[in-house]
Amino acid sequence: MKINQIVLNEMNKQLTRIEACLNLLSEEQIWHRLKPNMNSIGNLCMHLAGNEYQHFVSGVGKAAFHRTRSAEFSINDGLSGEKLIKLLKDVRQQSSGILENMTASDLDTSITIHFSIEDWNKMVVRPHVETESNYSRDLETMLVQVCEHYSYHAGQIVILTKLLIDAKDNLTGTYH
Repeated sequence: MKINQIVLNEMNKQLTRIEACLNLLSEEQIWHRLKPNMNSIGNLCMHLAGNEYQHFVSGVGKAAFHRTRSAEFSINDGLSGEKLIKLLKDVRQQSSGILENMTASDLDTSITIHFSIEDWNKMVVRPHVETESNYSRDLETMLVQVCEHYSYHAGQIVILTKLLIDAKDNLTGTYH
């Protein structure tokens, strides 16, 4: 199995877990922040959709770049669980088409990822700031990094869901 298929399979498994969690929660729970400095499940879903789009659809697929990263963390409501699932699945459908058509020779290709320095700096205090609004990674490294990022936040969503509904049983078909 090629790494692009491994990554896609893992990200689909995580998306299924996220969907299971969202289906258990009210809109209020989805947007609830357990502490003021924490993200809600809704924020994490918006962030995952934005990150996946930025790297796979825009970066690899060369679609237009459009992402306001800071909004992913500042929004406090507005999208139901159903709409968040649709957003995540729409981005995944776009990503899948791109990842499924990759070849082994594509893995060494350098991919440029665009971002807004101004938007990024709204959220992160950085000791040094690049003057350009892009960075490059070889495709194989990017696949692993985006998959790892997706899995990390999916795990957060599962734990937050357990805390919000006080679940004792597994929520997603996997014991954690």
